[in-house]
Amino acid sequence: MSMIDDLSFFQQVATRASLTEVARHLGLSLPAVSKRLSQLEQRLGVQLLQRTTRRLSLTPEGVLYLEGGRPILRQLDELESALVTRQPTLQGRLRINGTMGFGRRHLAPVVSEFARLHPQLEVSLELSSQPVSLLDDQFDIGVFMGEPPDSRLIAVRLLENPRILCASPGYLEGMPALAEVADLAAHNCIVLRQFGSDYAIWRFRKNGQEHAHKVTGTLSSNDGEVALSWALEGHGLILRSRWDVQEHLQAGRLRALLTDYEAPQADVFAVYQQRRHTPQRIAVFVQYLRNTLAQRTTVAAA
Repeated sequence: MSMIDDLSFFQQVATRASLTEVARHLGLSLPAVSKRLSQLEQRLGVQLLQRTTRRLSLTPEGVLYLEGGRPILRQLDELESALVTRQPTLQGRLRINGTMGFGRRHLAPVVSEFARLHPQLEVSLELSSQPVSLLDDQFDIGVFMGEPPDSRLIAVRLLENPRILCASPGYLEGMPALAEVADLAAHNCIVLRQFGSDYAIWRFRKNGQEHAHKVTGTLSSNDGEVALSWALEGHGLILRSRWDVQEHLQAGRLRALLTDYEAPQADVFAVYQQRRHTPQRIAVFVQYLRNTLAQRTTVAAA
């Protein structure tokens, strides 16, 4: 194996939780991965990882090898991408991360279409319940809701995505009317507990003024699809992204409420690392995302 192959292999090992996960990702057996790691450490003359049955942890030498190798691999990737731009087809690997609900509903179909257009490109889509860091080179692109918190990343807005307060007609029968945010106190609110945020505080704006209310209810979940299903079954109010509830609003299964108030946006962004030369496969995929997601949601909202 070349030194570049060793660097790339160690990046995979260092960014995953176990050798078993590395083996599964690389399509190798666990003994093969363990042997290759031992051979790398023997060649370098240092121990790179502390191994236990439950976890891997980097030694100081492992941290140095990991951090020093990242810019080398990035520069090589940029060089190859600059050469690929002279070719008519996209090649290489494109590693995408997205959130569970939006990823299943919209991102996966778009990736399928893109892969069909570029059959020589190896595309990987991994969905997670929480956003992941894009600074460790585990993914090329992340598709997230809300403003990216790290200024070291490039963020391209793909979709405007307002949140909508809604409930089923069955729930609203016999319940007090909702005319202002304070009226939420008389309602059962289905709370979505995600990302450690102040999930029980629902915020709205009207005429430049912010209105916040700490909601309560008998049901809460960390899964958006579960929370939405409870709302459809008549358990209470829900505050969800337009992409998630639009079809139910159109079909009359849900009704929009407090429509003269605006909830915070949860716009959809494509996020990737800043580089001197953005690989063509990343630039082309982001543009394809912008066009295709806009078409999908326009059709859904029509």
